[in-house]
Amino acid sequence: MLIKKANDIKPSEITDEKVYLNRRSFVKAAVLAGTAAGTGLLYRRLNPPPVQVAEGAKIATSEVANEATKSGLAVNDKLTSLQDITNYNNFYEFSTSKGAVASEAKGFITSPWSVAVGGLVNKATTFDLDQLLKFPQEDRTYRFRCVEAWSMVIPWVGFPLAALLQKVEPLSQARFVAFQTLYDPGRMPNQNTAVLDWPYVEGLRLDEAMHPLTILATGLYGKTLPPQDGAPIRLVVPWKYGFKSIKSIVKITLVADQPPTTWNIAGPDEYGFYSNVNPEVDHPRWSQAREHRVGEFVSRPTLKFNGYGDQVAQLYQGMDLGKNY
Repeated sequence: MLIKKANDIKPSEITDEKVYLNRRSFVKAAVLAGTAAGTGLLYRRLNPPPVQVAEGAKIATSEVANEATKSGLAVNDKLTSLQDITNYNNFYEFSTSKGAVASEAKGFITSPWSVAVGGLVNKATTFDLDQLLKFPQEDRTYRFRCVEAWSMVIPWVGFPLAALLQKVEPLSQARFVAFQTLYDPGRMPNQNTAVLDWPYVEGLRLDEAMHPLTILATGLYGKTLPPQDGAPIRLVVPWKYGFKSIKSIVKITLVADQPPTTWNIAGPDEYGFYSNVNPEVDHPRWSQAREHRVGEFVSRPTLKFNGYGDQVAQLYQGMDLGKNY
């Protein structure tokens, strides 16, 4: 299988460590900008809080970025700044306001943590966080495209989901993988509302889950994953819209039938099971033909499969991607 390779990411394209660790306190916006086009301007006006760095965490340097390109899984797009990645977030368990998630998630405790993996497998296992962090961690720079027409380029740290699934030995009847987020309204305050059906659930076809581009992320920018970005472990499927990348996972189940997914439950006419990035299929309330990358002022054409068509298009041969959106 062909995996995209990219030129080394230039040190000038990576946010300087001193810049993103010495920002003034974040002032939460009372009203978040209503359009993606205002994102860049909004975040130039806000002063985000410093990221809490775990002791012993790696520092994002040009060497780390270069290691990502050597893996053959990086892209050559300019990285989105750490301040934007950690202060413009969709995480409805904490808030429906993208600019408020970081402050609402501050202090979210992720230890102890475990992920139960079971269902149609030979070796159902509950992995604690220490076990998950012992899987070989890789630097993976991926494009991230959200359904609301905004996008980022994020340097993730994580490991292939396939490595975890192979440990539990899927049975031949297993065709799909279901995921579930932590349900704890005391720790995730917006779960006290009815904005979505809780807990958040997601799903992939088994071949999508086993694809080498699909990872479980445990960090970003060489550091421990912040709470607002899905700590301590989240799914990343770079050719799909961002809401498929379920956060704060506590349960993974292999099943025979297509599992329910939160956004398909909430709006079946708007959010399909597959949710592949497809500029040819508009969301009922907006066009998907162009995207605005956070931190930039000019929009750009949306890439089919988010630019990963060479790697994943064969998964959907013979399917109507307009019907199976």
